[in-house]
Order: sequence, then C-alpha cells, then structure tokens
Amino acid sequence: MKNITRKTFMKQAISLSSLLVSHPFQSKSNIIGSVNTDALPFQESDIYIRVVAANTKEVNKLTLVLSKDITDLSRSLGFDFANLAAAYSEPTSKYYQQADLIPLMVKIMRFLLKEQSADGTLNLGNFESAPDTAFILEPICAAISILEKNKATLFDEVKNLSKKFILKAGDALTVGGIHTPNHRWVVSAALSQINALYPNPKYVRRIDEWLSENIFIDTEGHYLERSMIYSQVIDRSLITMSRLLKRPKLLEPVRKNLSMLYYYIEPNGDVVTTDSRRQDQFMENKALKFYMDYRYMAIADKNGEYADVALMLENIKGFDEEVLSQSLFWFLEEPMLKKQLPAIRPLPTRFEKFFKETNLVRFRRDSQTATIFGGTDLPLVIASGRSTSPNLFAFRKGEAILKYLRLSSDFFSTGYFRSKGIVKEGNAYVLQQTLKVPYYQPLPADKKRKDGNYKLSPSVDGRFWNKMDFGNRPLSNVKTLESKIIIQEKNGGFELTFDITGTDDVNVTIELCFKEGGSLSDMKTFDELPDNFFLDKGIGTYQFGKDTIIFGNGAMTHHRLRAIDGEIYTSHFGSLRTPGIHVYLTGKTPFRHILTVI
Repeated sequence: MKNITRKTFMKQAISLSSLLVSHPFQSKSNIIGSVNTDALPFQESDIYIRVVAANTKEVNKLTLVLSKDITDLSRSLGFDFANLAAAYSEPTSKYYQQADLIPLMVKIMRFLLKEQSADGTLNLGNFESAPDTAFILEPICAAISILEKNKATLFDEVKNLSKKFILKAGDALTVGGIHTPNHRWVVSAALSQINALYPNPKYVRRIDEWLSENIFIDTEGHYLERSMIYSQVIDRSLITMSRLLKRPKLLEPVRKNLSMLYYYIEPNGDVVTTDSRRQDQFMENKALKFYMDYRYMAIADKNGEYADVALMLENIKGFDEEVLSQSLFWFLEEPMLKKQLPAIRPLPTRFEKFFKETNLVRFRRDSQTATIFGGTDLPLVIASGRSTSPNLFAFRKGEAILKYLRLSSDFFSTGYFRSKGIVKEGNAYVLQQTLKVPYYQPLPADKKRKDGNYKLSPSVDGRFWNKMDFGNRPLSNVKTLESKIIIQEKNGGFELTFDITGTDDVNVTIELCFKEGGSLSDMKTFDELPDNFFLDKGIGTYQFGKDTIIFGNGAMTHHRLRAIDGEIYTSHFGSLRTPGIHVYLTGKTPFRHILTVI
C-alpha cells in the first residue's frame, strides 16, 4: 500500500462529534448512611429462578466431585460447602432437604478441621494466614446462618463440626495480623459473621480496632490499592459489616466506589485496571463480581443507577456460570436480595471523564471507548502495591480491541515511557517524561575507602545497583531525553502526537498490542520476528468480527525490538509483553510523529 497523507487518512474516518455528558450517580432517595429496605414490596425477582437453577447445576457437579476424597485445600471448599447448604435449604431446589447432601458437608468440614493449624488458621497460599482464613469463613458462616434459619433437619453433625472450626478460627482472627489494606476489612467482615452466629464482645473489639485506622477512599472513589479485584472484596466486606453490625455509615465508601466503577466498565463487561496498584494492572478482568454489591445497594437505596448496572451485568457473557452459580447462599442469607430491582435510571453511554487522582481518562461513545493513563507511582519501583503500567492508551470499537499502546526507547535501556501525570490543555491530554542519565566521576578524596568496598546503592537514574557509592560521586556528561505525547479526540477517533527530543539518534519504538484472534492487513513481517509486525508507512487495519480499527500513518527507521521493556526487567529475563498481535512503528530522535487511531 502506498503512503498517504494525514488529510487523506482523515477522510476515511467516520465522523463522530465529541459529546461530554455529566451524569453523576445520584438520586433523591440515595441519602448517605440510610438504608430503607421496607419501602419496596417483597416480590421475588425473575433472577431468583435462574439463581436456583444455577445452584442446582453446581451441586450436580459437586455430588460427583465430592464422591472422591478431598486432597487439596483451597478457598473454593468454603463456596462448595455454602452451595450445598443453600441447595439443602431452598424449598424450590430439587435438593431441598435431601439427606445425601449432609455427608458431603460433613466431609468438607472434617477436611477443614484436619487442615486447621493449632492457632486456628489455614495454610491457604500463605502460611497460618488470618486473612486467608477469613476469606474461606465468609461462605461457611453464611451457610451455617442459612441452615440455622431454615431449621434444617439432620443438621447436628454439620453444626457441631462447623462450630468447632469457626470458633477456633475466630480466636485466630482476634489476634492475627494482615498483609494488605483490604485484609483488614476481610478479617473484620468474617468476625462480624462469627459474632452474628456466636456473639462475643471480643469479636467486635477487634473489628473496632481495625476500623479505628479508618477506611480510605479518595475523592473519586478509589480505595488505597486502586485494584478492581480488591475493591470488590472491600465493598462486599463493608456491606457485610454494615448489615450485621447495624452500622449504615460503612456503606458510604461502597456507594462512592460503585459510582466511580461504572465509568471503568467496558460495554462487554471488561473492567479497566490500568491504574491498579496490584497484580490486576496487567490482567484482563470483568465487572461481574460486583453484581451482588450493585444489586444490594440498588435495592437498599432504591437507586436506579445501580439497578441499571446490575441489569447490564446480568446480560454479560458468563454471568450465570461465574455469578449465579455461587449466589444462592447470599440470597438466602440476605432475603432482601430476592426483591425486584427498583426502576432503572439509565446511565450515560457517551461521556468523557478525567480521574485526576489516578491520572486516568475514560472516553465512551456508545460501543466505542478509549483510555488514557499517566499515573505511574514514581520513582518507578517494581513491586506489588505500586502502579507501574506503561499502557498509555487503549481503544475499543465493538469487538475490535487495541489492548494497549506503549512507547519505548533504547536510551540507556531505560525502557518504556511512563508519564509523570496528565495535564489537560484545551481538548487535549498531555503526557510527559524527562529522563536524565549521567556518567560518574571519581569519588572525592574524603569519600574513598582503602579497602575499595563502597556502599551498595542505586544509580542516580534508578536503572541498576552497584557497590559504587553513587550518591557521593560527581556527575558529568548528563544525557537527556524529553518525551511528550498529546492525545485528543478528533473526527470519531484519536490523534496521538509524539514529540521526542534531547539526545539525538536514539531508537524510538511505538508498540500497539491488539486482541488475539483478530486479523491485520497492510503489515510488514520479518522472518526473524514471525510474531511481530511493522507498519512501515501508510495505514493499517485490524479486524475482529464485523468491527475494524484503522491506524496510521506508519513509520519504520529501525528493526530493533530487543529489550524494549528496559533494564529493570530484562536484566533478570523479565518482560511485560502480553498475549496479542503486536504492531510496531519505529523512528530515531528527534522524533515527531502523528498517529491516528479510529
């Protein structure tokens, strides 16, 4: 394909005007701290029939799995126990009060007792872990609550075994420590469940001790970890504590988080995790696990926006298998969940939202979305609990998905570009990074050691460590690389302007990763790199199903793709490369290039 001008390229774009919609989550009945569950008539929703059916399918599987010996300790055993208890307790289930389920519950509980450590904890990934024990207690306590409420027959052995396990675990949770912010609330939620079954002031004292640290949520709705995995864990934990301890104020951060989350959900149910500080920043995730939280808060607050999200999630692929199959015990423990959702108040499907706390921007134009990110935790440290994603842009048009766009250079192996925040200038968003790499002079006389054994310290630019006492060395020949990216919505797509200056003749690489399973056209391949493609000029297309993403103009000055992750990764053979179809544009500094994605 011959090279074309930007003007010609833009004529191929589908014109779509930008539209900013301001539509906060709020309703007159959503009063902070109040939950009125009596206002709605108790009419079971249609979803409950599906819940029971999904549970039946799950129990069908469990009766086969549990006919064999249990050999592996995992959190799923708690859910297996709860699913059996729910089927046994639900009058419309084919397993209602079926005696055959009792031995299966006994088998699970005997196994858990056998695996329980002397201090009451379980070794679930982490050794003698109070938080991991709390995770498995959550469904087990719900199951016992259900069986107690329904005065289940043939229940004595299950009750006695479970009480022994729960009380011993409860002792551990009143003294056990935690690792991460969300663990405090998981442990507290489990203690509130234990207290509801077997009241004891020591459980509430420990809960209050954790709560006295206060629950952080930023002005836009993020918890400390900014993780969609752990936000859901926290929301569920706070709902449990609020419900069982009669503390409605604990729902305030839940409302704030759920209100924010909507703008992170893709039309197909995927949830944006780029700004997470935990492992999900590089994972594909769905919002399905938030369903019970949205449903509970929609009914409790009579909130039509939350109802809108709940109904949307009910129609996401995998909903029955991933959500409903593990839900009956929640509906039975909290019957309010069986109520009809309130009338929906439709949320916007066209918006532009700048989350300044995390430096993330979300665009949605019906089935088309885009994400801009510039919120890395600097200085860059590769560790759980830090935001390190180099994914600066993502774009979706229906099923056609550009998973991410990254920028890299071989400037002293500093690797991927990571912006120091985002600045909005007019209708554009600006990302910037300044890299300075020095050379080091001899140590001053008073800093020299006779044994030559100098302090182990990081280099000034943070790329590596050595026993060189870098902090006391004079610097010289400092080399600089200035990178600026301007992103703005134009003509139904996005225009990205790259401007990289400073040290000359530096190799620059723009990397686009498209969802695997699609097809490319007008790409150049190389025999030595069969899994990678170059767009050397003109425009390229990526197609998935009936949807197509067009991007260009291309550029190709070099073919060097080795070590684009940077020295902090590649020195230990690590890589941030993900599955997908990778397309590269390359150049040399000074580098100015405009890339349009539509």
